[in-house]
Amino acid sequence: MHRRIIVPSALAASLLLAIPASAADFTPGAPGIGDSYYPTSGNGGYDVSHYDLRLTYQPATDLLEGTATIVATTKQNLSRFNLDLGLKVSEVRVNGRVATFATSGSHELEVTPAAPLEKNKALSIVVRYAGKPSEVKIDGWTAWARTPDGGVAAQEPDSAAWWFPSNDHPLDKATFDVSVSVPDGTQAISNGVLQSQSSRLGWTRFNWRSNKPQATYLATLAVGKFDITTDRTANGLPVLNAYSKDLGDNDGAARASIERTTEVAEWLEGVFGPYPFNALGGYVPNVTSGFALETQTRPFYSPRQFANGANVSVVVHELAHQWYGDSVSVRDWKDIWVNEGFARYSQWLWSEKEGEGTAQELADYVYATRTAEDPFWTVKPGDPGAENQFHIAVYDRGALALQALRNEIGDEDFFAILKGWPQRFAYGNARVADFVRYAEKVSGKPLAELFDTWLYEPSKPAASTAAAAGLSAPAAGTSPSARAAAPRAAQPKPVQPKSWKKIAATNTVHESERHGDH
Repeated sequence: MHRRIIVPSALAASLLLAIPASAADFTPGAPGIGDSYYPTSGNGGYDVSHYDLRLTYQPATDLLEGTATIVATTKQNLSRFNLDLGLKVSEVRVNGRVATFATSGSHELEVTPAAPLEKNKALSIVVRYAGKPSEVKIDGWTAWARTPDGGVAAQEPDSAAWWFPSNDHPLDKATFDVSVSVPDGTQAISNGVLQSQSSRLGWTRFNWRSNKPQATYLATLAVGKFDITTDRTANGLPVLNAYSKDLGDNDGAARASIERTTEVAEWLEGVFGPYPFNALGGYVPNVTSGFALETQTRPFYSPRQFANGANVSVVVHELAHQWYGDSVSVRDWKDIWVNEGFARYSQWLWSEKEGEGTAQELADYVYATRTAEDPFWTVKPGDPGAENQFHIAVYDRGALALQALRNEIGDEDFFAILKGWPQRFAYGNARVADFVRYAEKVSGKPLAELFDTWLYEPSKPAASTAAAAGLSAPAAGTSPSARAAAPRAAQPKPVQPKSWKKIAATNTVHESERHGDH
């Protein structure tokens, strides 16, 4: 036998080669992803690529039982990492091995794997959990609504923690498979395409797939008894709309609005470019709330949106978000204008198309009817603050900024920007500053001052500034220069565009218990 003699220095070198890293090289992932408004939202240290959710829900008791399999990649050497979840966990496995776990704060699930995790490695996490979502309060509020025949998860900026563990922030998008078992006679509605449906022993399982990156708050689940309509677009996309069977007097108006989804989406393709996802539709559960939400591929609508009759404008708003908010999402929640300003402006463009008031007339009306003393002007759409994230100024003043941009650069460049932006940042994230730079690149004009005036100044722009941007309360045929020169007393009384009341009726689109009535 030949024995190799290892001298001390050689032994030390061989040990260094055998041990990939010391324990000190592995650190916990951050408990938040770094959002300026919601510092505990999301988590650091990993990136999710796919969620597979296998759920059972009993409407009579509100008991939700789930097994979530999360496919991810580590972004640092991890000793521990967090998930966001409000329900009770019974077991966690990481890469197939049992992991220890603890809870902290209002929704943090702290997971310690059996062995530290190296950077840039594939990661699988299995979480078994259960609970009654309606009994879970996070920071004093809930994103889960009980209905007479089931329950609904739909809310902004958070809803995932009430029904599945996640990295809960738009920065970490993933694809989804959602499989839900419910009692026979009850349906489970989620995002994307219904892949299959089967019944066994009194339970029916619905399997949904959303195959494009999706933010966690845009994932939705609705369990109840629905009337369902299905169709296909001219391009072959499946369309599925669902209406609670107990909508009462709002049923007809809801259907008259949402059944125009395909028509609206086809029109929006002409404005924003090809529809970015694998399915289309909407659903109306029997909830008492008044808001609507752009849940990806299948927007959520409260029945109250149709209390005064059909309103296609709200459908326009939520479908516009499929491009602006869903495909291109915020990098930080302070960038909410890149969602809401554009969704509101799409309503103005729809009004223009329908001959019920041009975007210019709507912009003039907003500017003229909001006095300088109105707190509306103190909210900065480009960074409104968490307390004003869904303030009406983010919508209407945000749309004013777009009309000012349109007037400054002309229709050709303006509509090239509206169509090009969702392509440039498709399935990703962007900031307000990214849009400003993109608009400057396309138009070839310096635009920082324009956006600063309309998005960041905490006061009403002066009449001369507004007139220079083509915004005021004009008489028919009055030029911008003539508007600026006219004394205040001579300014004509603004005429309310025909579409104004329908658009204003959608101002509660993002009303929530967390943010109040906006």
